[in-house]
Amino acid sequence: MKISDILNSGRPTLSFEVFPPKRSAGYEEVAEATEAIAALHPSFMSVTCGAGGTGSSRYTLRIAANLRDKTGTEVLPHLTCVSSTREYVRKTAEEYKARGFENIMALRGDIPKEGRTCWDYMYAADLIRDLRQYGDFCIGGACYPDGHVEAANKAEDIRHIKEKVDAGCSFLTTQMFFDNSVMYNYLYRLREAGITVPVLAGIMPITNVRQVETSVRLSGTYLPPRFKSMVDMFGNNPAAMKQAGIVYASEQIIELLANGVNHIHVYTMNHPDVAERILSNISELLGR
Repeated sequence: MKISDILNSGRPTLSFEVFPPKRSAGYEEVAEATEAIAALHPSFMSVTCGAGGTGSSRYTLRIAANLRDKTGTEVLPHLTCVSSTREYVRKTAEEYKARGFENIMALRGDIPKEGRTCWDYMYAADLIRDLRQYGDFCIGGACYPDGHVEAANKAEDIRHIKEKVDAGCSFLTTQMFFDNSVMYNYLYRLREAGITVPVLAGIMPITNVRQVETSVRLSGTYLPPRFKSMVDMFGNNPAAMKQAGIVYASEQIIELLANGVNHIHVYTMNHPDVAERILSNISELLGR
């Protein structure tokens, strides 16, 4: 089933994101964790290409295929194009098509530490245009409530999002954010720009201090005072920080749902217990 059909069903959705192993030695552990998350019956699951641009597409495909074939979960595999050749993208898309996948998350990806090795693709919109030629895929794209860290300003960032949608992007998933007012303002600006595709709110349950440092470094995400107070109070107590982070994320989701933001995408970091506790906190809101 195409993700666009799920999102346009008129019902709230909850999806989970997982990541593949970086090497074969970690495959079984990741497969077990992702299967446990799939057992929670999310609307769908997405599988990344690995954090920070690392990892391999073959593990993305293996985990995605295992989830779909073993659990029956609809899966959205990610495909990044930074430093990829057009031939590589074509072959990868054809492989997904041959394996029966209908959905792809099209991303530029993070610039490798050693720099680009290929310049076939400059932006995610270029990847989306090519994918439209390679199959009848439902294509998702990323968007940034706080603005992309490389954009000169938020207006420029919105223009790039519009280019993705015009290229054939059927839905958008936001980068993590920790202040819902930022999200509401962002949705208004998207609609003002004529961007009307479904937008999934990306929620990251922060369960340890290291995640805070990483999220700020990679995305420049705004941290509201309430969030900083939570980290300051509980950051040195791992168990308390984990509980507080799950509660904070749950409260974000509850408020979003109450204000008509019906599509929630949780970055689970491959932790089934975190996904399960969040689902338990909001199950009645989703009609479970």
